[in-house]
Amino acid sequence: MLEIAIKGSKKYWIWLAALLAVMAAGFAVYLDQFFNGLMITGMSRDVSWGFYIANFTFLVGVAAGGVMVVIPYYLHDYEKFHRITILGEFLAIASLIMCLLFIIVDLGQPIRMLNVLLYPTPHSMLFYDMIVLNGYLLLNIIIGWKVLEAERNQVRPPEWTKPLIYLSIPFAIGIHTVTAYLYCGLPGRGFWLTAILAPRFLASAFAAGPAFLIILCYLVRKFTRFDPGWEAMQSLAKIVCYAIIANIFFFLCEVFVSYYSNIPGHEAHLDYLFFGYHGYNALVPWMWTSIILMVIGAVFLVIPDLRNNKVLLPVTCAMIFAGTWIDKGMGMISGGFVPSPLHHVTEYMPTGKEIVITLAVWATGLFVLTILFKIATTVKEEVRG
Repeated sequence: MLEIAIKGSKKYWIWLAALLAVMAAGFAVYLDQFFNGLMITGMSRDVSWGFYIANFTFLVGVAAGGVMVVIPYYLHDYEKFHRITILGEFLAIASLIMCLLFIIVDLGQPIRMLNVLLYPTPHSMLFYDMIVLNGYLLLNIIIGWKVLEAERNQVRPPEWTKPLIYLSIPFAIGIHTVTAYLYCGLPGRGFWLTAILAPRFLASAFAAGPAFLIILCYLVRKFTRFDPGWEAMQSLAKIVCYAIIANIFFFLCEVFVSYYSNIPGHEAHLDYLFFGYHGYNALVPWMWTSIILMVIGAVFLVIPDLRNNKVLLPVTCAMIFAGTWIDKGMGMISGGFVPSPLHHVTEYMPTGKEIVITLAVWATGLFVLTILFKIATTVKEEVRG
């Protein structure tokens, strides 16, 4: 099926060329980071995780969100998701590739990632994060490819794929649960020290992932002859609706506990993010924008007439996607590091070079996603024809 990827329209090749140009620019900047170290970034001794890990955290959620089409289709025979399940699995593959790339660029020296294999430490969450991320990636590659191949040949998928499909479900939950444990397992960081962090991560994942998939379905309908199905997109929109409401509720639970308990170490982080802390307020407009986008998006999805509006739905999904990216990306990282446990404030903002490298990683993911979607939609067009 790989031969399908080398056949496309002029727009297809222009899009791939544009992505390759961004990747090349990012790689050139990355060489600067490789030889000169992370000094080119905005990170410091007090803020040791930055824009790379912020995007990693968010994209783990996008990858996990793919399970929201796998569970209804494979476990409950929800036939409306037949057309888009493969798209969700391929979105998970592209997202996981970006996750792994963000880890590599964040390490400074990529060779250090071998330490997890050469010197495994089972008591470390990083060890389990390596297992679930790579395991979920491998599962999606095998399942997605074999199921699509079977569909092209108009035969049933091999029986041995069923156990792998069932196994992928706990792996999808596990990748974001373990990621949350990386944060809440650090007792010195009050903002992350909460048992509700994993459920909050999963809620935002089940909102952002399907929201992005709906946007991609619109693009597929526009640029290909394959129609993912309006009913399937509406079902996804309902999932996004419930998930974003749960995410907002979990956030309000955090706000209540922090301020009602009146614990300074917990209040300080929320103060910094939403009101400023001792004159430092770089993220205040970003965080309020995030909350506004998520709340408005939730309202639009709750009201059936607005949710069923074919013009408004992709805009609503984009609002939720952007809102959760700000909240779980920059907000989660900076909120945990600022202020420090000693209440020192070292604000963090990504440098231009960090942003270029980040864009290159996103371009890589979109490049992979474009090729995978090209193969999937072409096969489905052939079968339908």
